[in-house]
Amino acid sequence: MALKQVSSSKCFGGLQKVFEHHSVELKCKMKFAVYLPPKAETGKCLVLYWLSGLTCIEQNFISKSGYHQATSEYGLVVIAPDTSPRGCSIKGEEDSWDVGTGAGFYVNATEDLWKTNYRMYAYVSKELPQLINDNFPADPQRMSVFGHSMGGHGALICALKNPRKYKYVSAFAPLCNPVLCWGKKAFTGYLGTDQSKWEAYDATCLVKSYPGSQLDILIDQGKDDEFLSDGQLLPDNVIASCTEKKIPVVFRLPEGYDHSYYFIAIVIADHIRHHAKYLNA
Repeated sequence: MALKQVSSSKCFGGLQKVFEHHSVELKCKMKFAVYLPPKAETGKCLVLYWLSGLTCIEQNFISKSGYHQATSEYGLVVIAPDTSPRGCSIKGEEDSWDVGTGAGFYVNATEDLWKTNYRMYAYVSKELPQLINDNFPADPQRMSVFGHSMGGHGALICALKNPRKYKYVSAFAPLCNPVLCWGKKAFTGYLGTDQSKWEAYDATCLVKSYPGSQLDILIDQGKDDEFLSDGQLLPDNVIASCTEKKIPVVFRLPEGYDHSYYFIAIVIADHIRHHAKYLNA
């Protein structure tokens, strides 16, 4: 599959690149960012996938989070895709910030309007990893995933739906139980009104049927996050499910922090340290 390099910038001894390609799953052109640490010049590296939140593109994480120094030091290749297909000429695609462009919700749509293009779950969990493994010095046996908000939801469901594929998962202010809150509108649009279909893309529901293979989870949630107080994130629900299933979850709730990248920048290096630890185990 042909890749077109869009940009390349040196950062902490490595290279921050952006590529464009035609996605088979999404049937459109997609961009993704890839950071190649200095270690990538001499051999295969651990791989960490980042999934972004609503309205984001591949640029948000690479320009705002401050992740480069830690990933350079630990020798991680970091992949950051876009959050949805773009330019598919779907009716209503640009009408709302939480359904359509920038709001793929990491599901495989089944409703007629969206099902041809909106297959972000298949893209980030299958097509993109294969593309990375084929074109970059990535160790396909040692990969993990993390994300923010909608992307935190995406990271959690990728790990829970694929036991043993991801060595570790962490999330920043994730949508933990979207069938009860923020996900209702998007899930109705993409998956229809049968709410039993929604549960296949809900972390709290997936935990309940998780087969029991080892998985450790780290969640950081700012205590002053407006979406937390508004009942849109529901971390207590996934924590309760994990406790019942004896899935180890570390949940941190630092005071004073909101839903923004300012919070992510404070704790990103610690998340990367955790991922490197589990990827090297």
